Amino acid sequence: MPELPEVETMRRGIAVIAGKRIANVRRVACRRRPIYVAPSIPTFRRRVLGQTVATVDRLGKRIVLRLASHDAIVIEPRMTGLVLLAAPPSTEHLRWALDFEGPAAKSLLYWDRRGLGSVRLFRPAELQSTFGPPALGPDALAITVEQLRENLGKSRREVKPALLDQKAVAGIGNLYASEILFLAGVHPQTRCDRLTLRQWISIHHSLGAVLREAIRYEGSTLSDGTYRNALNKAGGYQNQHRVYDKESAPCPQCGNAIERIVQTQRSTFFCRRCQTRRNRTS
Repeated sequence: MPELPEVETMRRGIAVIAGKRIANVRRVACRRRPIYVAPSIPTFRRRVLGQTVATVDRLGKRIVLRLASHDAIVIEPRMTGLVLLAAPPSTEHLRWALDFEGPAAKSLLYWDRRGLGSVRLFRPAELQSTFGPPALGPDALAITVEQLRENLGKSRREVKPALLDQKAVAGIGNLYASEILFLAGVHPQTRCDRLTLRQWISIHHSLGAVLREAIRYEGSTLSDGTYRNALNKAGGYQNQHRVYDKESAPCPQCGNAIERIVQTQRSTFFCRRCQTRRNRTS
């Protein structure tokens, strides 16, 4: 967390800063673990002060502020980061701020409970080399079924962990991978190279359906309450989860108990009856 739906919700929430001029960039005094900010604040200021935010974009699980100078500020929330226009959940974990010109202008705030996120300023060539292919795969909302199968279809990895590979498809995390495979009716331990074309088509369809539905509900705020949208409001998709974090609960399709297994040190939730393992037939 946060994954594509949460980051896309944040992006949409802060889109109003497009067209605003930057008045200041600053680290906020924080006694907690410092986040990674690059370059140094003096250099950061020199390159962005007076610049206009041209667009607010997203690259996978990262927010990208593209400036009129063609530089880009990339904010990576990682596990517990939030990008806010409203007052943060607490001042204790506030890490970084971007101030805008004008008496009524709000500041863009970066809050991070665990301090694992980062804020970096890139020149165009640096941005491309860091986040262009092959470093980052096609966005999960834009990838075609042909691209998905080409990137993963020959892999001997189990499909659930494979969907988390950001070089293959950008934006999917642990929570939504479980939800996608349940909706697709695919067992999470099935090897990618044993999936049929029909199964890849089903995964691709479910991928788009789950992520777009989660965005409509403004993401998932889990039991720890960490994730909030740009206005410091909880998301609503946690109330729509079909299998994630529902071990022993009845499957919404068949009533069988949802199971939990561990794959690559992460929890996977699925229904053994609805997500059967099959051999390749086509």
